Amino acid sequence: SLPAKLINGGIAGLIGVTCVFPIDLAKTRLQNQQNGQRMYTSLSDCLIKTIRSEGYFGMYRGAAVNLTLVTPEKAIKLAANDFFRHHLSKDGKKLTLMKEMLAGCGAGTCQVIVTTPMEMLKIQLQDAGRIAAQKKLMAAQAQLSSSSAAGAAEPVMETRTTATQITRELLRSKGIAGLYKGLGATLLRDVPFSIVYFPLFANLNKLGQKDPNIKAPFYVSFLSGCVAGSTAAVAVNPCDVIKTRLQSLQRGVNEDTYSGILDCTKKIWQKEGPTAFFKGAYCRALVIAPLFGIAQVVYFIGIAEFLLDMLPKHRA
Repeated sequence: SLPAKLINGGIAGLIGVTCVFPIDLAKTRLQNQQNGQRMYTSLSDCLIKTIRSEGYFGMYRGAAVNLTLVTPEKAIKLAANDFFRHHLSKDGKKLTLMKEMLAGCGAGTCQVIVTTPMEMLKIQLQDAGRIAAQKKLMAAQAQLSSSSAAGAAEPVMETRTTATQITRELLRSKGIAGLYKGLGATLLRDVPFSIVYFPLFANLNKLGQKDPNIKAPFYVSFLSGCVAGSTAAVAVNPCDVIKTRLQSLQRGVNEDTYSGILDCTKKIWQKEGPTAFFKGAYCRALVIAPLFGIAQVVYFIGIAEFLLDMLPKHRA
C-alpha cells in the first residue's frame, strides 16, 4: 500500500542519514574547497579537524534539515519508482531495461521537489565551519605577519545560523525560488542517478531470488543497494560537484562565484582541472552505499506493513 511505502521510505532515510551524515559533511567541504584555499586533504583529515574545531556534534551540522526532509524525499523516490514500474508493466510482461530506466528517470524527477531545498539548506550549514576555519587561519597568518600590535588582525568569530534563519532570509529576498537555487543541477544529478541506480539494483537483487514470487534475503537487498548506490554515486559525481558549488551561498577567501551550470563547469575545468569533478567521489560512494543498502533492506523487509498489521490487533 502507498502508506506502507511512504513509512518504509521514511524509516530507511532516517536510519541511513544518521549513520552516514559525518561522511556527507566531509564530502560537501571537500567539494567546495578550491585550489589555493585547501583546508582539508582527505576524508579523515576533514573529520579530525572538524572534531577539533567544532566538537563531535560539529560533524552533524545540517543533520536536522536532512532528518526532517529525508523522510518525504526517500518516500517520494522509492514510492515513485514503484509507481512508474507498476504502470509500465501493466501488459504483464517483464520490464525491459529501457522501461526500468524510464521508471528511475520518473522517480529522480519527482524527488527534486524535496531534494533541492533540503540540499541547499544542508550545504549552507555543512560548509559554514570550513569558511569560518579558513577565515580564522587567514586572520592568524595576518597577525603573525603584522609588524606591530596595532596592525594585528581582530580574531574572527563564527556567527552560527540556523536553517530557519536561512529559509526566512531566502523567502524574504528571493521568494520560493531562493529555496530552489540549483534546481537544474539537482535534476542533472538525480535523474541520471536514478536511471543507473534502480535498474542496477533490481537486476542485482533478482540474482539472489530463488523464486520470482519470494523476496530476496535481506543481505542480498543490502549488498545490491550498496553496489548499485556506490556505482551510481560515482557516475554522477561531476554533477554533484557542480550542484554543491552552485548551491553554496557563501564563499571562502578568493573563491570563485558561478552564474550557472555552464559557467561553473567551465571555471572548474580551467582552474582546477578535470579531476576536480571527482572531488569527494569516494566520500559520496561511502555515503550512498550504506544509505541505499539500509533503505532497500527496510523497504523490502516491509517494517511498515508489520506496524500497520499490528494496529488492528492492538485495538482488538
